Amino acid sequence: MAEQEKNRISVEIYGRTYKMVGTESTGHMRLVASIVDDKMRQISAHNPSLDSTRLAVLTAVNSVHELLQLKAQVEALEEEVKRLKG
Repeated sequence: MAEQEKNRISVEIYGRTYKMVGTESTGHMRLVASIVDDKMRQISAHNPSLDSTRLAVLTAVNSVHELLQLKAQVEALEEEVKRLKG
């Protein structure tokens, strides 16, 4: 199996530049970075005293919480589809 080519880009998240490497498109990687930046800025606006490390951890915790909620919604929808199919 051939290894996928990796894309490398620089992105800015919360005022710092990071290098990202991945097999996804550069557009996808920029979107991910933009969403992380937006979430950090939203949390910072409500908690301006947080240092960047605590802000990053809180952003990660909130993101995982949202992921788990979405997974639960997908599971519920899959069960509903099974039920409707009979």
